[in-house]
Amino acid sequence: MRREGQPETDGDAVSEEEPGYGIGAVARRLGVPASTLRTWNLRYGIGPSRRSPGGHRRYDEADLRRLQEMNRLVRSGMPPADAANLALRQRPAAAGERRTGEPAAGEPRTGRARTGEARTAEQGAAEQGAFPAGGVAAAPGRPARRPARGLTGGPAGSAAPPESGLASPPTSAREVTPRVTPELPAAEPGLLSAAMLARVVAAMDAPAVSVALDAALAAHGVLWTWERLVLPVFAAISRRQQETGAGIDIEHLFSNRLQAALVRFSAHAPAPVHPRPVLLAAAEEEQHTLAIQALAAALGGLAVETRVLGARTPYSALADAMRRVGPAAVFVWSQTPETGDPAPLGGLPGLRPACRIIAGGPGWGDGVPTEVVRVTTFRDAISAVMTTLR
Repeated sequence: MRREGQPETDGDAVSEEEPGYGIGAVARRLGVPASTLRTWNLRYGIGPSRRSPGGHRRYDEADLRRLQEMNRLVRSGMPPADAANLALRQRPAAAGERRTGEPAAGEPRTGRARTGEARTAEQGAAEQGAFPAGGVAAAPGRPARRPARGLTGGPAGSAAPPESGLASPPTSAREVTPRVTPELPAAEPGLLSAAMLARVVAAMDAPAVSVALDAALAAHGVLWTWERLVLPVFAAISRRQQETGAGIDIEHLFSNRLQAALVRFSAHAPAPVHPRPVLLAAAEEEQHTLAIQALAAALGGLAVETRVLGARTPYSALADAMRRVGPAAVFVWSQTPETGDPAPLGGLPGLRPACRIIAGGPGWGDGVPTEVVRVTTFRDAISAVMTTLR
């Protein structure tokens, strides 16, 4: 029987000399009742992972870090089941190591206060239509423009990892019609749903966003993550911007975390198997680059070497790069009509062996040259490139 005022334990007599932490010590450290810790252990499997020589259940440092992460996520408004999934998937950090997405020493910490905006974002995610593939990534020194409609995914039921078969690419601009996903994709086991990720983004919980994106990319690759998570979350943010005029900060945070996750994913890409690379560039004066960064990561996962020229690439510079590199394909992105003049595409140099020019994005106007393939979906962009390499 526990005396009044005595700290609650797990029912076992625990010696302080035994290694690790007892449940009472963990409860005091986290400010969480011991009964809640037991519930988390029973329901979600997040609890002590070892026993002491005396047979008592003990929490080690890794257990404690996982509980600290779960407690942080729950306090930010995330349901315990989703918080446990994220906490259990997170790689335990070594002493002194920052968590993924955590600011370094001296950097400002992102606020995590959850407001009524989270509910708005979750509702908007349920109406995922076409949304910007370019996001807000802008060239230094240039103001970010309001997002426009961009590469959209196929129907949710048809989403597949990039390793699976891809549809044949369109042969002209007139053969392409944007596809809109009408319903919210269901959550995958062990992964956050699009609605939950939108909620985490709205709470500006950068570490949790990074963990969720890393988990999705590792499990399913870029195409699945783009269609099932990225597009719905951007749709939620876009809806809030249209309704309230707010949300640019959230959009920037999500774009930044997505770019970082794509870089981490690309670091494990297989060695290229095709002798000629693919050039990816934003049209002249086009500052949005998130679409080509995602495309580069997707192609890298398919063992395709890419060279990303980035934002606002002058057509003269693109032509010089084509002559020097001899690419198999060139993908040019235009997000806004101001950057979508198709005439310069016809002036790009002809190469031997031949090089396919692919125009992607919603910015391109009428008059795309007949020899240029125009795509408006992420899936078709991948397919157009892969067909060229066959």
